[in-house]
Amino acid sequence: MVFPPGRRICDTILDAIGNTPLVRIHSITRGLVEADVLAKVETFNPGNSIKDRMAVKMIEDAERAGLLKPGGTIVEGTSGNTGMGLAIVAVVKGYRCIFTTTDKQSKEKIDALKAFGAEVIVCPTDVDPEDPRSYYSVSSRLAREMPGAWKANQYDNLSNTQAHYEQTGPEIWEQTEGRVTHLVCGVGTGGTISGVGRYLKERNSRIKVWGIDTYGSVFKKYKETGIFDKNEIYPYITEGIGEDFLPANVDFDVIDSFEKVTDKDAAIMTRRITREEGIFAGNSAGSAMAGLLQLRHHFTKDDVVVVIFHDHGSRYLGKMYNDEWMRAKGFIEISGLTARDLVAMGVSGELYAVEATRPVEDAIRIMSERDYSQLSVTRDGRVIGSLNESHLYNQFVRNPEIKRQPIESIMQPAFQFADISTPVELLSTMITPENPAVLVRDFKTDKTFIITRSDVIRVLM
Repeated sequence: MVFPPGRRICDTILDAIGNTPLVRIHSITRGLVEADVLAKVETFNPGNSIKDRMAVKMIEDAERAGLLKPGGTIVEGTSGNTGMGLAIVAVVKGYRCIFTTTDKQSKEKIDALKAFGAEVIVCPTDVDPEDPRSYYSVSSRLAREMPGAWKANQYDNLSNTQAHYEQTGPEIWEQTEGRVTHLVCGVGTGGTISGVGRYLKERNSRIKVWGIDTYGSVFKKYKETGIFDKNEIYPYITEGIGEDFLPANVDFDVIDSFEKVTDKDAAIMTRRITREEGIFAGNSAGSAMAGLLQLRHHFTKDDVVVVIFHDHGSRYLGKMYNDEWMRAKGFIEISGLTARDLVAMGVSGELYAVEATRPVEDAIRIMSERDYSQLSVTRDGRVIGSLNESHLYNQFVRNPEIKRQPIESIMQPAFQFADISTPVELLSTMITPENPAVLVRDFKTDKTFIITRSDVIRVLM
């Protein structure tokens, strides 16, 4: 049924999902991007994110298939937005919700899920998906063990992609009157970019689809080489995009290319969207817009570029929209020496790491021969822990036989990562007795350096 403007009555809140506006970007692109840039602002959905669309689709498809029955429980691993969409549908349809999420997600997202009556279990971020502690594994276990439970599985449930093929793609095509030439979209589960991209390419095969990835994620290299490289995986801050595995919903044939955006550039752009365009958008929108600017030389004045703004800024008030948090992460510029200066001066050396399965005696030998006070610990090239000489000494004195055990048996948490542009003043606050070093990442050269307490003291003397 078509309703006249201002006279539509929704039977339930679910009927308000979709038909979000395209808003022209002016300030951020002025003088930089010749194309007409239009943001698909998904914050107008009831749950303030694009995930509402596929939440309804996944649940209704599960009901039709007999996988979810009246009185059942919806289980999902979610960073917050999918959980919000599922929770809204569950309220209307009478289901119970249990969500698992990671400890890197904002408190606002978790509190919002609880507001809808959902139960939320917080799991560690920096573990492999197969680890029984990961939010993927915990949600799968709950779905297996609980009677009447159904796991939505947004990563591999192709109803996710289909929702955007049926809804978001056609909306963009109609709103641009078929003039769209490029789609720019952050990639997490892959459902949005794959569904929208497939629909648009079916209407016009010349449309280019750009996926925005983050450093620490595997998508870009896999697209370009076909290699799943675990060396690409390390902790990152950006929320809503990037993964350390390959979801079934990521259709690499639909996505023409990927562009990576740093945590810092994404965070800064997130704030700019609000302050310069008046659109209160979330972190993945910042990544997408920053990526679009990096790609500006691919666009001409005749192009129409649609960029997806996935969610709402209110979920990031304690992070990207918080000055103190931004300063602590080194994302707000402070004058003075930076980590880059320490590297250029030769004060900081390139990261040396040791595999977790090697015996402790190898770590002792390496630290002695190279005069290292700490090491990073890796598994298959991925940083998973650390080891410092004080901890190693205490463990060895307590039990000399420990030298034959694997390093992972005594390793400590991994050192924090920081961008190479981080001021030394902020690095000094990140180095503590519990965290005696910081890993500094230079995204341009793809190198990682380690900065210790003694390095900072040397330049501050």
